Amino acid sequence: MTSELDIFVGNTTLIDEDVYRLWLDGYSVSDAVALRVRSGILEQTGATAAVLQSDTMDHYRTFHMLERLLHAPPKLLHQLIFQIPPSRQALLIERYYTFDEAFVREVLGKKLSKGTKKDLDDISTKTGITLKSCRRQFDNFKRVFKVVEEMRGSLVDNIQQHFLLSDRLARDYAAIVFFANNRFETGKKKLQYLSFGDFAFCAELMIQNWTLGAVDSQVDDMDVDLDKEFLQDLKELKVLVADKDLLDLHKSLVCTALRGKLGVFSEMEANFKNLSRGLVNVAAKLTHNKDVRDLFVDLVEKFVEPCRSDHWPLSDVRLFLNQYSASVHSLDGFRYQALWDRYMGTLRGCLLRLYHD
Repeated sequence: MTSELDIFVGNTTLIDEDVYRLWLDGYSVSDAVALRVRSGILEQTGATAAVLQSDTMDHYRTFHMLERLLHAPPKLLHQLIFQIPPSRQALLIERYYTFDEAFVREVLGKKLSKGTKKDLDDISTKTGITLKSCRRQFDNFKRVFKVVEEMRGSLVDNIQQHFLLSDRLARDYAAIVFFANNRFETGKKKLQYLSFGDFAFCAELMIQNWTLGAVDSQVDDMDVDLDKEFLQDLKELKVLVADKDLLDLHKSLVCTALRGKLGVFSEMEANFKNLSRGLVNVAAKLTHNKDVRDLFVDLVEKFVEPCRSDHWPLSDVRLFLNQYSASVHSLDGFRYQALWDRYMGTLRGCLLRLYHD
């Protein structure tokens, strides 16, 4: 009597998302097993502790072998050793390059060098993120930076092309690269209330409007370096506060337009010249690298803190900045309208994001 038996053989690499998360978080095999036991997996599956230990070790071996491919994600797509469905490949890549908010806030704007890497022990202790995970995240930032820092074209597009990240994550990495290149100060105590998202929002505005790529899409480093000629030209804006007649006229135009519309009108009227000097002087100082690095410190000191101390609601800040920016177009004799718009268009957006009333 003959029996027929159908056999199916497959070699698809199995990926357990929970174990992958534990591996990314830097847990050892023994710690990962303990956390899996605590989650109730033995009761759910009927497996023994020995089987769970073996399963966890097997997954960890697979992830270690995949890691070199994750350093250059297109290689993961084209290799033939691991049979992983495209959706699973995308998940592996996206999660490998995802970072912790607490970690990125500690290194944002710092040089991605060995010196900063030596601080990872302290960052790990401060944030509660394992040292292994801190190292992975730091190495990811450094790897992306080195690949894209001198490329032509859009920073976000280059990151997506070479690392296959989602649009949102690529934009976050673009902000990290931009901040690392320009060394913006983000660690001062008065900036601690700001999230990575706040800084990333401002980075995107500056990349779009203040970099070389804003005026020439064919230059190297187009989205990484600030446009030095633009920064030099910003000194011309000082006339807005140096010329008493222009300053008085600007104040008059803003006050006339906002009378009866602003809850803090009297405070604004009394402090207009100080606020205007602050905003214009920030622009005039951006020719020096140190002042570029201190941009966010200056914005908080010169604008956010004075308005906050007078209890301006965000709605009044928005009304004021809109009118303050627009009124310049009515100043006869002021010849730098386009320069002003390029500067204040970005600054207005940043200030509204930095202002938490």
